[in-house]
Amino acid sequence: MSEPVVRVVSVSKTFIQQGAFPWSPERPIHAVKSVDIEIHEGEIIALVGQSGSGKTTLARLVLGLEEITSGQILLEGRRWDTMTERERYPHRVRYQYVPQDAMSALDPQQSALEHVVETLRVLGGLDSAEAERQAIAMLERLGLGHRLAALPRQMSGGEQRRVTLARVLALRPRLVVADEPTSGLEPDRREEVLRDLIGNLPKDAGCILVTHDMSAARKWATRVLVMLDGHIIEKLDLREEDPVHPYARMLFDPWSSRLPDRGLAPTGCAFRLDCPQCVPPVAERCVATVPSLQRLDDTHSVACHAAAPQDPREDS
Repeated sequence: MSEPVVRVVSVSKTFIQQGAFPWSPERPIHAVKSVDIEIHEGEIIALVGQSGSGKTTLARLVLGLEEITSGQILLEGRRWDTMTERERYPHRVRYQYVPQDAMSALDPQQSALEHVVETLRVLGGLDSAEAERQAIAMLERLGLGHRLAALPRQMSGGEQRRVTLARVLALRPRLVVADEPTSGLEPDRREEVLRDLIGNLPKDAGCILVTHDMSAARKWATRVLVMLDGHIIEKLDLREEDPVHPYARMLFDPWSSRLPDRGLAPTGCAFRLDCPQCVPPVAERCVATVPSLQRLDDTHSVACHAAAPQDPREDS
């Protein structure tokens, strides 16, 4: 098998939160906790979980937009986390980020065409004529051929998202990290944006899709990683199998009216206060230890004392 596009090895991230008053002590916030993932070419990885689970922080760590506290991040075999910004710059064109807030990512004085042309000139190294030719072609592929001169304030939310996609996709990246790219859009517009993103990715690219939209994760992702309290608690292909972790089952059940509401447990399994499976005899383990990811089969791993096999194979 070829080198993964991304390899994340035991990565953790801790933020230091200042106290409310000058004399208040600082408090560590452990946003990502010893995460391991690999993404290969052609894979669409959905990171799902409730707000505060660590999804966006992990995605930003992969691209070097946040510095890791411990662990390693390798992009195509290179230690990305130890490079200086000067060393990273030549590679930036290959690793691209689609922000959640498209409007804030766009220059209010630039047209749709100017946004993409500038990206291709500055990052892609193209001359003005070739940059314009490729920019027009990409905008037409995304259904914006008639909106080349439109400014951001003249665009709909969906059109703004597609301009940000055009800037990224025109560079033919090796990795795209899309942070809630459909947030705030109507359902039909969400479908269009995801189809435009995934349908126009280079065949050798990987994609990390950070999303609250479980139906989108089920439809578009080749693998889903469920996050809770900074940990990945389940990895699976939703096209082939159903989640087994109680938290993941709640997230993906369209008929569930109940989501976790008792907060995170301070010790052991973070979900145990809300977990219907945290009952004797397994409850003692749920209270005492944080479950580690165990492989159920070649494509499915779970971190749950109740759902793990009797002779588990630890997921690496």
